[in-house]
Amino acid sequence: MKLVAMQALGIPQAQLFVDKQSGKDFQRPRYKALVRKLKPSDLLYVLSIDRLGRNYEEIQNQWRILTKEKGVDICVIAMPLLDTRLNKDLMGTFIADLVLQILSFVAQSERDNIKKRQAQGIAAARARGVHMGRPAKRPPENFEELAKQWARGKLTTTELMRRTELKETTLYRRLREYSIVRKK
Repeated sequence: MKLVAMQALGIPQAQLFVDKQSGKDFQRPRYKALVRKLKPSDLLYVLSIDRLGRNYEEIQNQWRILTKEKGVDICVIAMPLLDTRLNKDLMGTFIADLVLQILSFVAQSERDNIKKRQAQGIAAARARGVHMGRPAKRPPENFEELAKQWARGKLTTTELMRRTELKETTLYRRLREYSIVRKK
């Protein structure tokens, strides 16, 4: 959707900056690259304010940095009132600032609601006994025999990891479960 809208405006693919992570803050690699590339009198298109970010204060701060400090114009496609090229008089600026504050508030509220619903969903799943995360890697059937060889010093840790196909942290967790300790 957002790429289609940008391409419809004739923006070349090389000038599209898309982050695939949360808009909770502005520490996103592609956003940082975009800001470094922008220069005075450039025009930045944003599909909607929540695509810019989802933190009320940070949206306000970034808007100020882009428009005041860098001298960039911003056009929010979904909200024509937020086009800094238009109505640069006091009334136009006031209306744009007011709309920006409202939309920034909505973007952060939406993020907060998403986080709440996610936490509720996780809590409900745990209450039903649903295991979260990746499935536990089970040791091979001959694990106890191999672990005892390791405990007697007949196998190195690296060799035990290779033969059991377990990562180091998982290996040591399984050794504790089997109460196997290496002899010194």
